This record gives sequence, structure tokens and C-alpha cells, in this order.
Amino acid sequence: MQGPALCDRGVESPAPSAADGDSLYDYRFRRLVPAAAWDALPADVRRRFFKRLSGQAVATYSGEIVWTRLSAAGWLLAQLCRLIGGPLPLARSGPAPAAVAVSEDRASGGQCWTRLYGRTRGHPQVIHSAKQFAGPTGLEEHIGGGFGMALTVRAEGDALIFASDHYFWQGLGLRVRIPRWLAPGTTVVTHQHLGAGRFAFDLKVTHRRLGELANQHALFRDG
Repeated sequence: MQGPALCDRGVESPAPSAADGDSLYDYRFRRLVPAAAWDALPADVRRRFFKRLSGQAVATYSGEIVWTRLSAAGWLLAQLCRLIGGPLPLARSGPAPAAVAVSEDRASGGQCWTRLYGRTRGHPQVIHSAKQFAGPTGLEEHIGGGFGMALTVRAEGDALIFASDHYFWQGLGLRVRIPRWLAPGTTVVTHQHLGAGRFAFDLKVTHRRLGELANQHALFRDG
């Protein structure tokens, strides 16, 4: 999935290197991507995913949702997903304020992601998820109710791209992989460099038969 046209990178300070010490940086995202592809990413992108978040540390990003598009099937899926925490945008929309906070998930050692999306009416939508560095792909996103998705990670040009490999449910000591025919489709999230501490966030969910279910484009800046 392609984001917006790339902007000038501007002047960037070097990203952390392995020699900088494990006590200051988190290397878990880096280990999921081939070294050459990771090193080719802009310094701003590497720095965001190198940041060690432990204790009281919180990374914040503010910006706006530029658009949210939902098909009829995508809207229905979003409403059904409210039963497990509402991980998808609930309505089609134009520009709206947005903010993201990332902190440590002390239970798993992963990361808690909280997204706050303004809406035309009513209170903002709040989406919670937790990233864990586990499972067959090395990275999982847990969205609530025991449901989650295993993610693959790749670096392409100025972007870091997360794509669903499969979905699962776990609980009661069990882990069940959701069959492909029952899954909502492929989820792709793109974090794309825009320069000067700014980046684009794109979410796209595509079903193999129903086509595009959801497409959200947002712009953020470092907090």
C-alpha cells in the first residue's frame, strides 16, 4: 500500500546504533527486518521504533485523520468488532483530530498503543491494542477479547509496513488460528516518513472476495 508522495527528508540526526547500548534502546522491531532494509530507512523512522518505553515513559504523537473510508461490509465489520473493543474506525469521516500514545505493556513486556480519534458527533473514539514480540512471526497485535493477529514487518523505501499473516483467538490455555474463510481479510498498516518529524499512517483492510473494507489515512508529528 502506498502512502502520500514523499517529502524532503530535511536534516536528520543519526539513528541509534548497536554500540549505543541495550539499556537505552529497544532492538526488537529492528530484529524483525533484514539489516540492510532497516538501515536504509530514514533516521526518524528507525528512532521511533528504537525507542525504549519502560517504567513511566510514554511516546506521544499528534495529528489528524485525513479520511476514513468504509464499505458497507466494512462498516458492518467495524460495528461487530465493538464487541471485542472496537479496533476499527466506526464511521466514514473527513478531517478529524487524532493522537496516539505508546507505553510499556508491563504484563507482556510489549507495548500498549492507545489511539484517540475525533468524530463529527459525540466523544472521540478510543482504540486500545497491545503489541507483543511473540508468536510464529515474532510480532502480534492483541485487540481484545482474546483476539489478535500475527504480523509480518518489512521495510520498503521510506516506509515500515506491518501486514497481517493470520488471526487467532487465545484463552483458557488455548490458541486457535482463525480459518481464512472466517477472517476479515488482510490488514496492512504503513508508517511512512514525511520529513521534519512527521509521518503518514495508513490502515487498509482488504477481503479477498468483498474487496476493500476499510481505508484510513492520517498524518502525525512527533510529540
